[in-house]
Amino acid sequence: MKKLSPQEIEQLKAKAHRPAQDAMVLHPFYKGKYQTVPKCCIRDFNDFAIWYTPGVAAPCKDIQANPEKSFVHTNRANTICVLTDGTRVLGLGDIGPEASMPVMEGKAILFKYLGGVDCVPIALRTKDPDEFIRTAKLLEPSFGGFNLEDIAMPKCFRILDTLREEMDVPVWHDDQQGTAAVTYAGLVNALKFVGKDIAKVKVAMLGAGASNIAISRVCIKGGVSPDNIVMCDSKGTLHKGRTELQEKFKEKWHMCNISNKWNERGTIADAMKDADVLIALSTPGPDIVKPEWISAMAKDAVVFVCANPVPEIWPWEALEAGAAVVATGRSDFPNQVNNSLGFPGIFRGALDVNARTITDEMCIAAALELAKVAEDRGLRADYLVPTMDDWEVFPREAVAVGMKAIEQGVARITMTREELLAKASATIKNARELVQSMMKEGFIPEAPAD
Repeated sequence: MKKLSPQEIEQLKAKAHRPAQDAMVLHPFYKGKYQTVPKCCIRDFNDFAIWYTPGVAAPCKDIQANPEKSFVHTNRANTICVLTDGTRVLGLGDIGPEASMPVMEGKAILFKYLGGVDCVPIALRTKDPDEFIRTAKLLEPSFGGFNLEDIAMPKCFRILDTLREEMDVPVWHDDQQGTAAVTYAGLVNALKFVGKDIAKVKVAMLGAGASNIAISRVCIKGGVSPDNIVMCDSKGTLHKGRTELQEKFKEKWHMCNISNKWNERGTIADAMKDADVLIALSTPGPDIVKPEWISAMAKDAVVFVCANPVPEIWPWEALEAGAAVVATGRSDFPNQVNNSLGFPGIFRGALDVNARTITDEMCIAAALELAKVAEDRGLRADYLVPTMDDWEVFPREAVAVGMKAIEQGVARITMTREELLAKASATIKNARELVQSMMKEGFIPEAPAD
């Protein structure tokens, strides 16, 4: 990737601003991004005697006798709730529940189009984690799973941990588990590309928020030695002397105790010296990470700079400084590490086997399958993970997740690998064809011209 000229940079900036301009035209045009439509046949008005009263009483009584039948008689088995309090939305921060809804609706259509998963976005007018937890538990009978979204730290950790322990359907926080799964997939392939052993690499991590904490947990379970991780927050490296974290940030304090075997004290520049990998999810850049820090890393360094909307350092600057491969969170650069590669397929697999939870091992199984898709197509410096256009990613992830859930004993339904692939593929294909058909028939009107 060559260094861009000032003109090319201006063109890139103009391109980056275009989606926001289009969004302000198309959101009010469509008045939102999702709707509810029937999935049953309605041949004439007599059918309402089946779908509503008096016929509906029979499935109601069957569910009353066995609540698990709610996954059979209703759409609960394919419906999740995208739940937020709007306290940490994208790069916008605490913008409130109403302002978070365009993001939640966007999440819902990604789930549907990429994974065939039906979603109901709900934004809560509370910042109290206990009230959030109570509300989610009250809603549990209506949904087959929950995707927690855009919740501020540190309460996001307690909310996720509590709900995963106390609810009997999958509860997932995409900023934690989703980011971790896709980042781990990219890391696995990056290390294959440069020929380094995941168990031996030194990993510097910039940012100690929900994403990097979860990434570290998944990477450790996936083979990275915790001894070889040095994580930094805004005050410097995490080490056993950071006792001020004991009470308020137990997740950071945990990292202080299990990582950084050298007990390095200093800044991210110190942590990056001789590191094989940098994983940064911190403050939007550029110029947060300096080229000279990358030059001080080990030979064939792997650099993930994933702040949005602008990475901590421009990719071409990182490459010029000596990085072998660079990944970002942006779709207009190679190697986009994007949650959308993970959550649709992972939830598809969890729902298809009616799983009670989504374990870290299920996330790792999905990540390894995601990495395998790219490996099958040939790894390159600019192709570490697939893109959302590679539709086979999602059914393949679903199969990996479903099989792992069955293996771990958290699935209510047992199927073969072949059955899972057929089911996931058909569901996702149906969702995509439905959207295309509605556009063709005019039920989704054509967007206004520029």
